[in-house]
Amino acid sequence: MNKMVENIPYDELVVGQRTELVHTATEEDVKLFAAASGDTNPAHLDAEYAATTQFKQVIVHGMFSAGLISTAIGTQLPGIGTIYLGQDLQFRRPVYIGDTLTVSITVLEKNDDKKWVTLETLVTNQKGEKVVTGKANVMPPTQKIERTLPNIPQVNFVD
Repeated sequence: MNKMVENIPYDELVVGQRTELVHTATEEDVKLFAAASGDTNPAHLDAEYAATTQFKQVIVHGMFSAGLISTAIGTQLPGIGTIYLGQDLQFRRPVYIGDTLTVSITVLEKNDDKKWVTLETLVTNQKGEKVVTGKANVMPPTQKIERTLPNIPQVNFVD
């Protein structure tokens, strides 16, 4: 059964308002991201190669974590109908397969003239370490929207 979601329109947003999304990174996430993006850097896909790097093991694509930020903004705060205007990101630590990531989105500022919002974007791992920090500028919808999230296709890997 699909989840029903409701956005938070511009006028209902409050500075300091916050949401979180939690996701554990899997090998399947890495493969799907590589397939969708074309980023086949061996640091993400080849354990033998990754063992020779400073990280000593496969790391999850940094932009995968950024994608989780987009998920939280587009489905939770402000939610559906939000338009991304820009994102500043700093990748602070590697993310490994099996890491549990917590994405935190906080309303920092509202621009009443343009109806834009600045959000603090933060991703931490299960140890509470910051792995991605940044700020996003978004244009939230001005109207309340309630929708059922669409089905996402099931994917099976064939090597």
